Amino acid sequence: MKKNEEQKNNTKKAVAIKYEPGSGGAPEVTAKGYHGTAERIIELGKENKVHIVEDSNLVNELLKVDIGNHIPEELYHAVAQVLVFIERLDNKYGLKQ
Repeated sequence: MKKNEEQKNNTKKAVAIKYEPGSGGAPEVTAKGYHGTAERIIELGKENKVHIVEDSNLVNELLKVDIGNHIPEELYHAVAQVLVFIERLDNKYGLKQ
């Protein structure tokens, strides 16, 4: 692997999404960034007890979406899988609010 590829693959990245069940709308990108911004997004998520899911392929695709925009239709299935996983965790551990 070339050095540039190694650096690119090791770059810290994060995307935050918001989804309101029953709203009829798709999940929305609320924050995204690299390096320090990504670390801050993750830190704020942990402070607010938001589930953190690591999926580099999904993050790379979500980084293409502008903040404030809904996710594109081609990502519905992947994001839905993450949301279902989180809902199951919440139900299993009594974390549902």
